[in-house]
Amino acid sequence: MDGFDRLPDSLVLQIFDSVSDVKTLIRCRAVSKRFNSLVPQTDSILLTVDRVISSDSDSDSASDDVSHLLVTFLKSILKSIHDLVSPRPDPTRARSQNSPAQILRSFHNVRNLSIELPSGDLRLEKGTVLKWRADFGKTLRSCVILGFRSVVAGGETPVAGDEADFAGGLKVRVVWTISALIAASARHYLLKEVVREQRGLETLVLRDREGEGVVVMEKEGLRECGREDTCDAEEEEEEVEEEGWDRGRSRVPSVRMRMRHVPRMELKGGVWVEGATLVVVRPSLSGDVEDGDLAMGAFGGDVLYGEVVEALLKAKSYLLEMNSF
Repeated sequence: MDGFDRLPDSLVLQIFDSVSDVKTLIRCRAVSKRFNSLVPQTDSILLTVDRVISSDSDSDSASDDVSHLLVTFLKSILKSIHDLVSPRPDPTRARSQNSPAQILRSFHNVRNLSIELPSGDLRLEKGTVLKWRADFGKTLRSCVILGFRSVVAGGETPVAGDEADFAGGLKVRVVWTISALIAASARHYLLKEVVREQRGLETLVLRDREGEGVVVMEKEGLRECGREDTCDAEEEEEEVEEEGWDRGRSRVPSVRMRMRHVPRMELKGGVWVEGATLVVVRPSLSGDVEDGDLAMGAFGGDVLYGEVVEALLKAKSYLLEMNSF
């Protein structure tokens, strides 16, 4: 009898919860029959996605984006013709067997789940920083977006003029906002199958290694999303597919956006931030929530971002509205 055999199951499960990494836990199942029976009971899991495979994974340059749009357009035409002459395939067969939901099916007691993607979703100009945090239930509940173009170290003089105020145009700030919302809704779409299968979840977090954006689903939101039955979920997927361009992401509801912008601000230590922008997004029909609570909850844990948010919350705000898309 070795040392582990003397440990009670409850203590071994605490060790597995501390390990959390799904790949390591799967390997642990091969150690012994006891481990094989205990690992599926782990309630805290970290799933790291090493690679995202997509149809345009080989397109790395901006010129490839135009080619991809043309290919997508042609595919949509061919698909329409194909649907007329052949029956619609079973959508469950098209799903990757390496999807997060498939990998997690061997775990039956997951309560706290973190998923980490290999990279962010946005392609930004060099020197541009864009961070966001989105809270979801069945649909978007709130999203906080923080962006700026550059940070000038103390002792350097920020460049004056239009170029220094890169985010000065409303158009650029709206593009930032829409891009973040699309990225968040695509990640939420990825999580729906996981939520339907892992009914015991209490917290679910999806982030990327670059720290660009975070999707959070807490207990109340998970219950709201979990109440969707399979039929409703399939109908929603069919509606999205019919729209063509919205395929692969959740629908963003009509929202109100409270936007604040400071062309240039000086932080502690003589650091300058240019084009600082804070956007707090909420569904049009949601109750009032203080911008400061949402913004500091999203970025207050970081010294630099927290200081930028505090300064932006004192700036004049502008209210914009956006229809569902």
